[in-house]
Amino acid sequence: MLAPTYSHWTAVKRILYYLKGAKSYGFHITRGSSFALYGFIDADWAGSIDDRKSTGGYLIFFYQMSIS
Repeated sequence: MLAPTYSHWTAVKRILYYLKGAKSYGFHITRGSSFALYGFIDADWAGSIDDRKSTGGYLIFFYQMSIS
């Protein structure tokens, strides 16, 4: 990003704060591990009947694949 704004830095700090608290969850990446990352997004532009605002959402999966 060429010019990150205050909201960008706020999001970065929130992510780092989450990761700091998630250390005890057992998330461990080692050399030779095989992982998969999938992301999905959906948006409805001006779909709200009441105020015509746009809505959207996203879902990201990050998991270790078992290799036999």
